[in-house]
Amino acid sequence: MDIATQSIEGGFVDPVFNAQVVFRAIMDAMARPGSVQALPPLAHPPAPLSATAGAVALSLCDNDTPIWLDPRLQAEASVKAWLGFHTGAPLANTPADAHFALIANPAEMAALDGFSQGTQEYPDRSTTLILLVDDLASGPSLLLEGPGIEKTAMIAPTAMPRHFVEQWKQNNQRFPRGVDIVLAAPGSLACLPRTTRIKTMEA
Repeated sequence: MDIATQSIEGGFVDPVFNAQVVFRAIMDAMARPGSVQALPPLAHPPAPLSATAGAVALSLCDNDTPIWLDPRLQAEASVKAWLGFHTGAPLANTPADAHFALIANPAEMAALDGFSQGTQEYPDRSTTLILLVDDLASGPSLLLEGPGIEKTAMIAPTAMPRHFVEQWKQNNQRFPRGVDIVLAAPGSLACLPRTTRIKTMEA
């Protein structure tokens, strides 16, 4: 299949309804950090972009939101064409220019502080990172505390960035600035808003 055909196929079948379903799942996951929201495969993007991450991009991104792609996604012309066709979002030149960042290889990703942190006046101008993970249960356990969590929540995403807990502590300290994270797993997603504190289970 050529890139032009690939870029047109695999979008939402019912764009308005599908986008609402995905957006609601993201909002619920942001409101209750660590909760896992089921999400059927509503989008079918070209590999290595996953169905969940593709659906998140389709529901959040538009022509006003530059997207940063990590090197693995950047290398795929079909992924860039698909995102361009379905969202109209321009590609950001650097992580600091991005409203959203799609990361297919979180273990190798750039440091969190390299992405846009927003400003004290406009903290919402920071980057939201969409990390593609294999699952949310078989990686190292992260103990979550903070707004939206009754006492503690636990999540265990696979292949997270190096020194993630330490980086996330620094992200907390930049509040109200800082990045938010959407963890996109096959068939589900979870979120880590910047207000969430993380402890490793060993600590």
